[in-house]
Amino acid sequence: MTGLPTSGKSTLSALLKIKLEQDFGRFVEVLGEDEIRKGLSKDLGMSRADTEEHTRGVTFVAKLLSRKWVMPIVALISLYRTSRAEARDTIGQDKFIEVYIKVSLSTCEEKDPKGLCGRARRREIIDMTEVQDPYGKPLNPDIVVDTEGSSLEDSVVSVVKELPKFGHLAG
Repeated sequence: MTGLPTSGKSTLSALLKIKLEQDFGRFVEVLGEDEIRKGLSKDLGMSRADTEEHTRGVTFVAKLLSRKWVMPIVALISLYRTSRAEARDTIGQDKFIEVYIKVSLSTCEEKDPKGLCGRARRREIIDMTEVQDPYGKPLNPDIVVDTEGSSLEDSVVSVVKELPKFGHLAG
């Protein structure tokens, strides 16, 4: 899942995990931005090079999980198209599904619980996604979820409905 900070990636991923485990008996692991940065990427900053390295590390973990029949849900901003293309190549075209969480920057700023956007606009934070560092919106995502136009529950259902098209949840 890719999208702006506070677009709903983590919340949607957590709800999707519950749905896939309870209704479909799948083993699911969410690889979220904040949790991964506490461990795997704790020594990395927010520069482009560090962000790309962070994405590579998370992609590697997702690939390992998928080999053991675990469905990894990766919830990262993943702001560079090149990083997402590399992740698709690494994971495999048949297993990687790019889910774009579509929401406006103004909506993200309104619900920014950590006040990061405001701090970035005051230059207290450098390289903030979409404030100083442009987000590479997906050009052709596999699934688009408009969190401004639908509830979280409806968003989960819409993702689940799309998964069989990609060979997931088909039996």
